[in-house]
Amino acid sequence: MSLAGFALVLAAAFCHATWNFFVKRINGGAELIWLFSLFTVLIYLPLAVWVVVVQQPEFGPWSYLFLAGSTALHLGYFLLLQAGYRGGDLSLVYPVARATGPLLSTSFAVMVLGERLSLQMAGGALVIVLGVLMLTGGPRSGVRQLGVSLAFGLGAGTLIGSYTVWDAYAVSVLLVPPLLLDYASNVGRLVILAPAAYRARTAMGSHWRNHKGGVLAIAVLSPLAYILVLYALTFTPVAYVAPLRESSVLLGVLAGSLLLNEGRLRQRLVWAVVILAGMALLVSA
Repeated sequence: MSLAGFALVLAAAFCHATWNFFVKRINGGAELIWLFSLFTVLIYLPLAVWVVVVQQPEFGPWSYLFLAGSTALHLGYFLLLQAGYRGGDLSLVYPVARATGPLLSTSFAVMVLGERLSLQMAGGALVIVLGVLMLTGGPRSGVRQLGVSLAFGLGAGTLIGSYTVWDAYAVSVLLVPPLLLDYASNVGRLVILAPAAYRARTAMGSHWRNHKGGVLAIAVLSPLAYILVLYALTFTPVAYVAPLRESSVLLGVLAGSLLLNEGRLRQRLVWAVVILAGMALLVSA
């Protein structure tokens, strides 16, 4: 794996962990997604216009199809994960989603994009996925509605794998600029979630009054995290990027222990070392 690709994905993981920290602190729903998407569209508008004017990308029917598909897949992931948290158990939904996502991404990349997977790459990816699964608590006993939790976790993981490979094809084969791909997704979410945001406008106003800094941090870092990943995908195989970006879970869980007093720091550090070992295997392949 190239040093540039590794640096981009690691920077993306830091941004991803940071904006997820603020999402957890604010604890909102669809109205929060709409609110930070609104500010994302406003903040990144000058950059989107600059990309269109300077790069002058050519969009054909397939490009527009992939822009629409990316919007649908990402929105489906957000909504399915939230539904999973409401109807299932967080301790199972989250680790199953985050563990199955990179496995499916890598599998899809090999089958659909024709990427080659060496034994060392597969080993590194599996070690990272195992570390993420155990770091987030693993499938614990006493989980309520086990079947529902597993279904939502696997569904969310399938969407992670799908949008990763879908977007990789869009930016590496169709040459859709990464920033425009993510920007279109945010615009789409803004339009589709507008009715839900209107119904929850009281909660949305409360989020803005009490968490302006957090909302703006999410609006900047959420797209930045994925744009960095998309740029990495323009020259780095999905089989490298998908498992490595799960290092954001490592940063997020450690932040929860250190900043939100969630505890279990010693146990989490052990699995953090396992994830780092998997990352070393993967990037040196």
